[in-house]
Amino acid sequence: MPKQLTAEDARQSLRDHVATKGAEVRAKFGPQLGCAELNRLLEDRKFVRYPCTIAFDATPLLPEEFAYPKPLGQRPDDGFRICIHPHFETDLDAVPALVLYQLVAVNYGDFASPEDAEAFGAAALGLTREEYYQRLCQLADRVSPATAGAGNS
Repeated sequence: MPKQLTAEDARQSLRDHVATKGAEVRAKFGPQLGCAELNRLLEDRKFVRYPCTIAFDATPLLPEEFAYPKPLGQRPDDGFRICIHPHFETDLDAVPALVLYQLVAVNYGDFASPEDAEAFGAAALGLTREEYYQRLCQLADRVSPATAGAGNS
């Protein structure tokens, strides 16, 4: 009798899938993923299922958020506007890491977890999941209300 798949099996399968996709992104657009490569990635429907644009706009962001994929309509096919905190408009090297994290939500919706986003972004950037997570934490700290006024830049 075949083994019953569990919810954990499904979670692990998605995590493996997004890590593989991240490695494919790195192979095609890397190893240095800058803004030019990121724009080409956003146009590639093999990796980004729905149309996406990037805007430096904090309006839809919660106080602790550095970015958010804002739906442009009722259906995913309507596209997304990836809103990035305006702080990063002067640090374009940080933008790919921020956007990669959001692309998992664009592609997989509520099925994706933060760990899936970390697995994808880490693989796309050639980092371990822990390295990528630490990088995101450093970037998030730069726009956090608790630390933004504490001299962090």
